[in-house]
Amino acid sequence: MSEDILHQIRVSSRNHDIEMNEEIQNRALLLIEDMCYLMCGSLLFRLGMQAPNREMNDAFNRELEREREYDHQELDLVVQTNVPLLNSQQKEVYDTLMKAIDDENRGLYFLDALGGTGKTFLMSVVLATVRPRSNIAVAVASSGIAVTLLEGCRTAHSALKLPLNLQTIEEPTCNIAKHSAMAKVLSASKIIIWDECTMAHKRALKALNRTLKDLRNNSRCFGGAMILLSGDFRQTLPVIPRSTAADEINACLKSSNLWRYVKKLQLTTNMRVALLNDTSAEDFSEQLLTIGNGQVPVDEASGLISFPNNFYNFVSSIDELINNVLPNIISNYKNNEWLSERAILAAKNKDVDGLNYIIQNKIIGTMHSFKSIDCVTNEDETTNYPIEFLNSLDVPGLPPHNLRLKVDSVVIMLRNIPQNLIQIGSAV
Repeated sequence: MSEDILHQIRVSSRNHDIEMNEEIQNRALLLIEDMCYLMCGSLLFRLGMQAPNREMNDAFNRELEREREYDHQELDLVVQTNVPLLNSQQKEVYDTLMKAIDDENRGLYFLDALGGTGKTFLMSVVLATVRPRSNIAVAVASSGIAVTLLEGCRTAHSALKLPLNLQTIEEPTCNIAKHSAMAKVLSASKIIIWDECTMAHKRALKALNRTLKDLRNNSRCFGGAMILLSGDFRQTLPVIPRSTAADEINACLKSSNLWRYVKKLQLTTNMRVALLNDTSAEDFSEQLLTIGNGQVPVDEASGLISFPNNFYNFVSSIDELINNVLPNIISNYKNNEWLSERAILAAKNKDVDGLNYIIQNKIIGTMHSFKSIDCVTNEDETTNYPIEFLNSLDVPGLPPHNLRLKVDSVVIMLRNIPQNLIQIGSAV
C-alpha cells in the first residue's frame, strides 16, 4: 500500500525521484486503521500493530462522514423523478413516514410488502429524501443479497454489531461503545431502515432497543428513534439450526414483546403484474398469496400441501432442470445480465452444492481446487479431532474444505468488504 501511495505521488507530481519515507508509510497506516475501525471498531494498536501518527478524532469522524458523503444533487434528482412515480399505496406510506420524521413523531413501523409491490423502490425514495442536507438515514438488511438493493446498506450484524449467538443470550445488546463513532451515527440518525427483518431473531430487535435507549439516553421505545422494519412473513422466517417449526415461530419478531408497539403499513398492489399486464403472472401471484396466507388445505397425516398442476413445470431430471433454466450456458456464462435473470432454488445446501458443481462443469476451462487448512488450536485435543475429521465438516456459511472453481465462476463473498472498495456486479 505504501508503494501504491508513493506511485500516486510520483505520477501526480511528475517527479519520479521521490523516495519512500516515514510520511508515506504513515499515510498507509492511516488508511489501514480507518478501514479497520469501520469494519471492527478497533484501532491498530489494539490489534498489536504499529499505530499511525494521527489525531484520534479523524478515525472517529470517518463513520459520520461515510453516512453524509452522498451526492445531494443526485439524491434530489432521485426524489424529483421517482416520487411522482409512486402509486397511491406507496405514496400513502411515503407521506406517513415523511410526516413522522418531520414532526419528530418517531416510532416503530413495519412495512408489510408482498413480493413485487415496489418495496425496494419506495425505500430508496425514502432514503433519498432523508439523506440530503447532511441528515443521516441508516439502512441495514438481514441478508447479504438484500444489502445490494439499497444504497449505503450494510448487513444488520455488521452495522449494528449484533451478537452472533442470539439464540443463547437472554438479554443481548449491540457491541457498540457509547462514545464510539457508530454510537454517534445511531444517535443522530433520522431513520433506521431494516430490510428483510422477518429473517431476524426477535432478540436482535431486543438488542437494538436496549442499545438505542442507552446511546440516546432516552427510556422511550428504541430511545425515541424512528425504526422502519420491512419484509414479508409469508416468505421468510428466522433460520434456527436443528429446530422445529414451533422454535422458528417463537424466534420470529412477531413473538417479541416489542411487536405491540408496531405501527403497520402495507403494500398489496403487485407492480410487476400491473406494469406487464400479464394474466399468467397475476394468477401465479395470487396462488403464492394463497399459500402464504395459509389458505391451502394441509394433509393431516403428512402436514404437506399439494400444488395445483398449473403451479409448476415438472422436470424428470437435474439435467433437464438446468437446461430449462440455463440454456446454452457455455455461450452465456460471462453474460452478467443473462445470469442475473436466472436462478435455481433448493431447500437444502447439499442440493445447491450439487447443482453448482454440475453447472460449473459445463463451463469451459480447467477446474482449480482450493483446500482449507484445518488444525486444532489445543494440541492436547489432536487425537480427538483428526485432520481428516475436520476436513469432512461442511459448516453452513463457510466454504467447503475442497473449494472447486473455474475462471469466471460466479461466487458469493462470505465476508463483509468495505463498500467503497466494491461496485455491485463487478469482479472481485
